[in-house]
Amino acid sequence: MITAVDTNVLLDVFGADATHGIRSANALRGCLREGALVACEAVWAETAVAFPGEKPFLDAMRAIGVTFSPIEEPAALRASASWRLYRSRGGKRERVVADFLIGAHALVQCDRILTRDRGFYRDYFRELTIVDQAEHSG
Repeated sequence: MITAVDTNVLLDVFGADATHGIRSANALRGCLREGALVACEAVWAETAVAFPGEKPFLDAMRAIGVTFSPIEEPAALRASASWRLYRSRGGKRERVVADFLIGAHALVQCDRILTRDRGFYRDYFRELTIVDQAEHSG
């Protein structure tokens, strides 16, 4: 079983989100017990922004068992630098093409996605299996 992990779940865990952090960490562990956890280049780039540099980010992803899929790491890390610059200039997070790339990656290359953004994926990727983090924390 291959589970694609969405950015919101990773940020819940790495940011120790008071509302979703524990539930997201438990769901990650449950999915890892059932197979592989992967993140596409968009998730890789978006999540890397939350860290002060590449090494702490890569160490953290390895520690929780999430691997990179499908493009090369240097390209994803370059995208994270561009995203970080955008955010530093005051850019707001809105529905962007990255959200669609994440959903398509999960649908075509994985078995399911672990996310809190269920409504969006149900609307645009109806065939995609969505892991409910509240129910899948085993």
